[in-house]
Amino acid sequence: MLKSASHTQEDPKPKTYKVKNIGDTLDVFNDVYVFYNKNIGNVSGRNLAADGYNLGLKWQCVEFVKRYYYDYLNHKMPNSYGHAKDFFNPALKDNQHNKDRNLVQFTNGSSLKPEVNDLIIFDGTIFNRYGHVAIISKVNKTSIEVVQQNVGKESRENFKLRFNNDKWTVGGSNVLGWLRKTER
Repeated sequence: MLKSASHTQEDPKPKTYKVKNIGDTLDVFNDVYVFYNKNIGNVSGRNLAADGYNLGLKWQCVEFVKRYYYDYLNHKMPNSYGHAKDFFNPALKDNQHNKDRNLVQFTNGSSLKPEVNDLIIFDGTIFNRYGHVAIISKVNKTSIEVVQQNVGKESRENFKLRFNNDKWTVGGSNVLGWLRKTER
Protein backbone atom coordinates (compact mmCIF):
# COMPACT_ATOMS: atom_id res chain seq x y z
CA MET A 1 0.00 0.00 0.00
CA LEU A 2 1.31 3.43 -0.89
CA LYS A 3 1.28 6.21 1.63
CA SER A 4 0.95 9.72 0.26
CA ALA A 5 3.81 12.12 0.84
CA SER A 6 1.42 15.04 0.72
CA HIS A 7 2.54 17.89 2.92
CA THR A 8 -0.59 19.92 3.54
CA GLN A 9 0.68 23.29 4.64
CA GLU A 10 -2.06 25.72 3.67
CA ASP A 11 -0.73 29.02 2.44
CA PRO A 12 -2.90 31.95 3.44
CA LYS A 13 -4.18 34.13 0.64
CA PRO A 14 -1.22 34.48 -1.72
CA LYS A 15 0.77 37.68 -1.39
CA THR A 16 0.44 39.95 -4.40
CA TYR A 17 3.74 40.81 -6.04
CA LYS A 18 4.22 43.54 -8.60
CA VAL A 19 6.17 42.16 -11.52
CA LYS A 20 7.82 44.03 -14.30
CA ASN A 21 10.86 42.08 -15.35
CA ILE A 22 11.42 38.47 -16.34
CA GLY A 23 12.59 36.61 -13.24
CA ASP A 24 10.69 38.83 -10.77
CA THR A 25 8.88 36.96 -7.98
CA LEU A 26 5.24 36.44 -8.95
CA ASP A 27 4.02 34.15 -6.13
CA VAL A 28 5.25 31.73 -3.47
CA PHE A 29 3.84 28.38 -2.37
CA ASN A 30 5.33 26.42 0.54
CA ASP A 31 8.41 28.66 0.41
CA VAL A 32 9.06 27.89 -3.28
CA TYR A 33 8.98 30.97 -5.49
CA VAL A 34 7.09 31.36 -8.77
CA PHE A 35 8.88 33.65 -11.23
CA TYR A 36 7.47 35.87 -13.95
CA ASN A 37 8.39 34.86 -17.52
CA LYS A 38 6.41 37.41 -19.57
CA ASN A 39 5.37 35.01 -22.36
CA ILE A 40 5.29 31.28 -23.04
CA GLY A 41 8.16 31.26 -25.53
CA ASN A 42 10.67 33.17 -23.42
CA VAL A 43 13.75 31.19 -22.35
CA SER A 44 16.40 32.65 -20.02
CA GLY A 45 18.83 29.73 -19.89
CA ARG A 46 18.89 26.48 -17.93
CA ASN A 47 18.44 26.35 -14.15
CA LEU A 48 20.58 23.77 -12.35
CA ALA A 49 20.47 22.88 -8.65
CA ALA A 50 23.70 23.20 -6.63
CA ASP A 51 24.31 19.46 -7.11
CA GLY A 52 23.96 19.79 -10.91
CA TYR A 53 20.42 18.37 -11.14
CA ASN A 54 18.57 19.82 -14.13
CA LEU A 55 15.57 21.86 -12.98
CA GLY A 56 14.66 23.02 -16.49
CA LEU A 57 14.60 26.18 -18.56
CA LYS A 58 14.18 29.40 -16.59
CA TRP A 59 11.15 30.34 -15.93
CA GLN A 60 9.12 27.78 -17.79
CA CYS A 61 6.32 25.76 -16.12
CA VAL A 62 8.47 22.59 -16.04
CA GLU A 63 11.22 24.43 -14.16
CA PHE A 64 8.80 25.47 -11.40
CA VAL A 65 7.27 22.02 -10.81
CA LYS A 66 10.66 20.32 -10.83
CA ARG A 67 12.11 22.95 -8.48
CA TYR A 68 9.05 22.59 -6.23
CA TYR A 69 9.44 18.80 -6.06
CA TYR A 70 13.21 19.14 -5.54
CA ASP A 71 13.11 21.89 -2.88
CA TYR A 72 9.88 21.13 -1.02
CA LEU A 73 9.42 17.38 -1.47
CA ASN A 74 13.13 16.43 -1.78
CA HIS A 75 12.45 14.58 -5.04
CA LYS A 76 14.63 14.18 -8.13
CA MET A 77 13.06 12.81 -11.27
CA PRO A 78 15.14 10.08 -13.00
CA ASN A 79 14.37 11.65 -16.40
CA SER A 80 15.12 15.32 -15.82
CA TYR A 81 14.22 16.38 -19.38
CA GLY A 82 11.08 16.62 -21.49
CA HIS A 83 8.25 18.96 -22.33
CA ALA A 84 5.35 19.42 -19.93
CA LYS A 85 2.99 17.00 -21.69
CA ASP A 86 5.77 14.35 -21.64
CA PHE A 87 5.44 14.08 -17.85
CA PHE A 88 2.32 11.97 -18.50
CA ASN A 89 2.89 8.47 -19.86
CA PRO A 90 -0.22 7.48 -21.89
CA ALA A 91 0.84 3.80 -21.84
CA LEU A 92 0.22 3.59 -18.07
CA LYS A 93 -3.09 2.74 -16.46
CA ASP A 94 -4.52 4.69 -13.54
CA ASN A 95 -2.56 4.52 -10.26
CA GLN A 96 0.62 3.05 -11.79
CA HIS A 97 4.27 3.98 -11.23
CA ASN A 98 5.72 6.40 -13.79
CA LYS A 99 9.39 5.35 -13.79
CA ASP A 100 10.61 8.41 -15.74
CA ARG A 101 9.36 10.68 -12.94
CA ASN A 102 9.48 8.15 -10.06
CA LEU A 103 5.94 9.21 -9.16
CA VAL A 104 2.55 7.50 -9.18
CA GLN A 105 0.47 8.52 -12.19
CA PHE A 106 -3.30 9.03 -12.12
CA THR A 107 -5.44 9.49 -15.21
CA ASN A 108 -8.03 12.25 -15.41
CA GLY A 109 -11.00 10.11 -14.43
CA SER A 110 -9.17 8.35 -11.59
CA SER A 111 -10.65 6.42 -8.70
CA LEU A 112 -8.43 8.54 -6.42
CA LYS A 113 -9.00 12.24 -5.79
CA PRO A 114 -6.24 14.76 -6.57
CA GLU A 115 -4.29 16.00 -3.53
CA VAL A 116 -2.33 19.10 -2.56
CA ASN A 117 1.23 18.84 -3.97
CA ASP A 118 0.19 16.64 -6.90
CA LEU A 119 1.72 17.67 -10.21
CA ILE A 120 -1.07 18.16 -12.78
CA ILE A 121 -0.36 17.69 -16.49
CA PHE A 122 -2.13 19.38 -19.41
CA ASP A 123 -1.86 18.22 -23.02
CA GLY A 124 -0.60 20.50 -25.77
CA THR A 125 -2.95 22.83 -27.60
CA ILE A 126 -2.93 24.66 -30.91
CA PHE A 127 -1.40 27.64 -29.05
CA ASN A 128 1.10 25.64 -26.96
CA ARG A 129 2.14 22.28 -28.39
CA TYR A 130 4.39 21.50 -25.39
CA GLY A 131 1.57 21.22 -22.84
CA HIS A 132 1.62 22.62 -19.32
CA VAL A 133 2.30 21.47 -15.76
CA ALA A 134 1.36 22.98 -12.41
CA ILE A 135 1.19 22.10 -8.71
CA ILE A 136 -2.16 21.51 -7.02
CA SER A 137 -2.29 23.99 -4.13
CA LYS A 138 -5.86 23.47 -2.82
CA VAL A 139 -8.49 20.75 -3.10
CA ASN A 140 -12.11 20.84 -1.97
CA LYS A 141 -15.29 18.96 -2.91
CA THR A 142 -15.94 20.77 -6.18
CA SER A 143 -12.70 22.42 -7.29
CA ILE A 144 -8.94 22.48 -7.20
CA GLU A 145 -6.56 25.41 -7.27
CA VAL A 146 -3.20 25.20 -9.01
CA VAL A 147 -0.10 27.34 -8.69
CA GLN A 148 1.88 27.69 -11.90
CA GLN A 149 4.66 29.50 -13.70
CA ASN A 150 4.87 30.85 -17.26
CA VAL A 151 1.23 31.87 -17.62
CA GLY A 152 1.57 35.64 -17.51
CA LYS A 153 0.88 37.56 -14.30
CA GLU A 154 -1.77 35.24 -12.78
CA SER A 155 -0.10 32.29 -11.05
CA ARG A 156 -3.22 30.74 -9.47
CA GLU A 157 -6.11 29.15 -11.34
CA ASN A 158 -9.18 27.13 -10.31
CA PHE A 159 -10.63 24.11 -12.09
CA LYS A 160 -13.86 22.22 -11.46
CA LEU A 161 -13.56 18.85 -9.75
CA ARG A 162 -16.27 16.27 -10.34
CA PHE A 163 -16.96 12.86 -8.80
CA ASN A 164 -19.17 10.75 -11.04
CA ASN A 165 -19.43 6.95 -11.42
CA ASP A 166 -16.69 6.51 -8.78
CA LYS A 167 -14.22 8.59 -10.84
CA TRP A 168 -12.59 11.96 -10.11
CA THR A 169 -12.31 14.31 -13.09
CA VAL A 170 -10.63 17.71 -13.22
CA GLY A 171 -12.35 20.13 -15.61
CA GLY A 172 -10.53 21.33 -18.67
CA SER A 173 -10.55 19.27 -21.83
CA ASN A 174 -6.78 19.00 -21.98
CA VAL A 175 -6.10 17.71 -18.44
CA LEU A 176 -4.27 14.40 -18.89
CA GLY A 177 -3.86 13.50 -15.23
CA TRP A 178 -1.69 14.06 -12.16
CA LEU A 179 1.44 12.66 -10.54
CA ARG A 180 2.05 12.09 -6.83
CA LYS A 181 5.07 11.46 -4.67
CA THR A 182 4.48 8.47 -2.41
CA GLU A 183 6.45 6.69 0.25
CA ARG A 184 6.90 2.99 -0.32
